[in-house]
Amino acid sequence: MENANLEKLSFEQALKKLETIVEKLSGSDTDLDDMLALYADGIKYLKQCQSKLSEAEAKIKILSEELPGKAEEM
Repeated sequence: MENANLEKLSFEQALKKLETIVEKLSGSDTDLDDMLALYADGIKYLKQCQSKLSEAEAKIKILSEELPGKAEEM
């Protein structure tokens, strides 16, 4: 999958793709070459999920700082 298309995926979409890959890797029907390709794709989806979570955390931090009395550190 191209990086541009990957970046367009929502967190939920990327997580679903990652879950599908994990299920395939857990099966015994997959040969080594396919497993390596799936693993590489899984890493891409994992990075996308982590990126989306980091963005959400940053937004929450900014919003929390705007609260009167400032929220406690997360």
